[in-house]
Amino acid sequence: MGRIIFHIDVMLAKRKMKAGDLAEKVGITPANLSILKTGKARAVRIATLEKLCQALDCQPGDLFSYEE
Repeated sequence: MGRIIFHIDVMLAKRKMKAGDLAEKVGITPANLSILKTGKARAVRIATLEKLCQALDCQPGDLFSYEE
């Protein structure tokens, strides 16, 4: 069974941004951002994905990939 791998840490490093700053810009708690970063989230709202892309100046495909 495959899984989705999140690349939020990679994008944070590329943008030289701290996780706390990203959480604030997106409007989620640092704890919820951590759940996303570790791949433990069961779902991601489209609105949250849009805010992540806006804050990180990226495309949705930059944030995650699928792995078998």
